[in-house]
Amino acid sequence: MLKIELLESFIAVAESGNLSKAADKICRTQSTLSLQVKKLEESVGQTLLIRDNKGVTLTESGETLLNYAYKMIQLNSQALGELKDCQNREVIRLGVPTDFIKCYLNSCLLEFIREFTNIELVIDTDVSGNLYKKLHQGEFDVIVATHWQIPTSGELLFTRRFKWVAAVNGNAHKRKTIPMGLYPENCPIRAQVFANHRLSMRPINVLLSTPSPQALCMAVENDLVVAPIAEFRVTNQMQVLDPIEHGLPTLPVFNESLYLNPDTQTYATLQLINLIKANVEHKGYQLN
Repeated sequence: MLKIELLESFIAVAESGNLSKAADKICRTQSTLSLQVKKLEESVGQTLLIRDNKGVTLTESGETLLNYAYKMIQLNSQALGELKDCQNREVIRLGVPTDFIKCYLNSCLLEFIREFTNIELVIDTDVSGNLYKKLHQGEFDVIVATHWQIPTSGELLFTRRFKWVAAVNGNAHKRKTIPMGLYPENCPIRAQVFANHRLSMRPINVLLSTPSPQALCMAVENDLVVAPIAEFRVTNQMQVLDPIEHGLPTLPVFNESLYLNPDTQTYATLQLINLIKANVEHKGYQLN
């Protein structure tokens, strides 16, 4: 194994062409430097220097090793520098509802990543109920989450409406028992579907449970299920159902809000929060 300390001494000797000058350059005694060169020659099994009255010159093996020595010293410095950068790099842990991540990525989050190259942004997606839980367990610094009540501990960003939809000219919504697609457990939209379902309404048979809005939309468009879909996701292949007419639970207005971990806030998280809020204002979402 070639020790960095020995290679540094070898480079000093090669560049100075003189043991005495090299010793002064790296603040070592000449005898110490001679011993280090000898140890290096023993490690490689080759004579590296030719000594005479004029100083020292490199052998062919010495020239070869010198090229590698420069590279190894450089790599060593780069490794230490990157490890130091990693140790000092700030990490922001952000949670976003799965069904809304694309909207944030297409706007403020990509802008934040582009601007703050010294910060690692860790984004996790989940249903809002799980995001709340993880925030309180200290697993997030900031979350955006959905609820049907006005937030008391968070800051309202905007409101969004969900519509019951079925396939255009489809039959799924006409069945006695409604085949339904929903977001997973701990999703506030799913929770409100069951909370507002009454015995007088048609029974529900959940055929699809997924965090993916794309999967829900495809299942609706293919006449497999009826589902509550965010208003902006309704396509021309879907028909909006009146909940009273079709015996479906009413859906409240849902609030999209910011929630913070008060113990982990920094200047960088404040910048991220301001960017998210500015994006909401720029996009013109309904705020109340």
